[in-house]
Amino acid sequence: MKHYSPLAWTMAIAIAGTVMTACSLDGNEPEKPFTTCPVENGRLYAFGIGVTETRFSADTESALFTDDDIEWFDLNTRELRFRDTMEPLRDRIPLLAGVDFYLGGEHLFSGGATHVGLICSQVFDDLVLCCGKMDGEVIDDGHYYLYDCYPPQFIDTDEVKANRERRAPQWEAFLKYLESKGKLRR
Repeated sequence: MKHYSPLAWTMAIAIAGTVMTACSLDGNEPEKPFTTCPVENGRLYAFGIGVTETRFSADTESALFTDDDIEWFDLNTRELRFRDTMEPLRDRIPLLAGVDFYLGGEHLFSGGATHVGLICSQVFDDLVLCCGKMDGEVIDDGHYYLYDCYPPQFIDTDEVKANRERRAPQWEAFLKYLESKGKLRR
C-alpha cells in the first residue's frame, strides 16, 4: 500500500474545509426564529433597498422612516399614516423598490415589503407598502397602506395565506410595538 505524503493530506483537509464552509453559506440554512421583544428593544426603522445595495439597522441616517415619522397605523384599513412634516415616500424611494423593516436591530419582515403604487400592473403575493388605496375603487389619496398582497383581490390565494401565516409572529410584534407607542388604531 502506497503512503501519501503529509502535504497531500494537509491539502485534502484544507479543500474539504473550504467546500464545507462554502456549502454552509449558500443560503439554504433554515431561518432563525423571530425573537424580538418589541417593547424592550430599540426602535422601528424602515430602509429602502435596491438590487445592488442593502441597508443595515445601525445605519439610521439613511432610514426611509422611523417610528418617530409614523403618526399611527389603522389595523382595520391598514393605513400607515406618516406625520405631515415628513417628505413623501414616493419622492424618496422608487416604485417596486424593496422596503426592509427593522425592530430593535432585528430584521422584522422576512423579504421586506415592496413599494407599489396604484399604477402597478404586477401581482405581489406578499407584503406591500402601497401608495393609495384599493377598496372597491381606486383612490390615490397620497396615503400609504400595508397590504398582504397587491392587488387586494388576491388576498384569498394559497400563496398569500401562506406568506401571511409565515410572518404572523413578526406582524404581531409590529402591532404590539406600535400599540406600546400609542400609534395603533383599532
